[in-house]
Amino acid sequence: MSLANTKTAYGAVTRSLHWLTALGILIMIPLGWIAHLSPWGTEAELATKAQLFSLHKTIGVALFFIALIRILWALTQPKPAPLHPERKAENFAAETVHWLLYSTLVIVPLSGWVEHAATEGFAPILWPFGQDLPFVPNSDRVAEAAASVHFLAQWLLVASLALHVAGALKHAVIDRDGTLARMLRGASAGSPAAGHRVFRPLVLAVAAWAALIGGGAAAGMFASESAPETPKLEAAQSDWQVTEGTLGISLVQMGKEIEGSFADWTAEIAFEPRETPGKAGDVTVQIAIPTLTLGSVSKQALGADFFDAEAHPTATFRAEILRGEAGYEAQGTLTLKGAEVPVTLPFELTLDGDTATMQGSTTLDRRDYAIGDSMGDATQLSFEVQVDVALTATRN
Repeated sequence: MSLANTKTAYGAVTRSLHWLTALGILIMIPLGWIAHLSPWGTEAELATKAQLFSLHKTIGVALFFIALIRILWALTQPKPAPLHPERKAENFAAETVHWLLYSTLVIVPLSGWVEHAATEGFAPILWPFGQDLPFVPNSDRVAEAAASVHFLAQWLLVASLALHVAGALKHAVIDRDGTLARMLRGASAGSPAAGHRVFRPLVLAVAAWAALIGGGAAAGMFASESAPETPKLEAAQSDWQVTEGTLGISLVQMGKEIEGSFADWTAEIAFEPRETPGKAGDVTVQIAIPTLTLGSVSKQALGADFFDAEAHPTATFRAEILRGEAGYEAQGTLTLKGAEVPVTLPFELTLDGDTATMQGSTTLDRRDYAIGDSMGDATQLSFEVQVDVALTATRN
């Protein structure tokens, strides 16, 4: 049994890669649809959905490498001649379908992999590598574009596969020739003198891809959805002017830490340093919720089940600044998504003349603010959300 192809027969390597690819497709496509359609209203359902997607992603990445190996091997091998060279239209269609199959076997899993790498926290690939990809940032926009390509390309894969199977059945049932026997047993059939036309089928396959992507773009599949309107915060009337600072949050989703920050917030500060315990001032912080960036899950985080930025575009933290035995802390109330919850923020303070630098952090429980109520399992989405504040301010 020859490992390599001849001009009239497929070798063992080509046939093994062909049937291994077919098995991967038969598993991956229905598994992906089942994962997509499975409910996630309860903790158990969400866990099952994540497991299904993890399995689908893992098989998809494996199929991507199998497809690459298959293509690289095919480039080194002669392609067995067509059995009916006189049937030009049929051979043209077969060559076009082969180009579409090869391209979709690469693009479908690759686009899904890019979508995964651009997102954070949900349904990891079931091996240590491949969670991230070079040059693929954690980005909603990248993830959505890759998801659109994945969605469109899967239908081209299904259509190409259906045409390929239909052609194989025609050869087996109607023509009763050696086409299927060549791929099943490596049987030799056909005339070595017959050749394949490559250029025009390739052009038609490229045109099919252009029509597919162009149609998706025309349908708005690559357009970014509008974000909630960002409220205009009033300028803070403060004794201290914040010159630079960050307001960040971090949490754990599906075992992976996700970090983010709010781009727009103001701080109204009245403060007098003191050496003894007692009140040292007041602070009011206004936060524009729609300015949150949280990696690739920013849009999800701003949705109705989480921050609900459209209905609750701002959050407010009002607190007294107190000097204690161990240092300073802000004790007050955080109003977020209609809930008012007591919060204490310990912080370190460094004074250099009229310049103050502070760093502080505290931990919130997202359940206090009805954030992510549909995700009641802390292993899926941590209840604790760490808030980190750092700023530099100068006295007016």
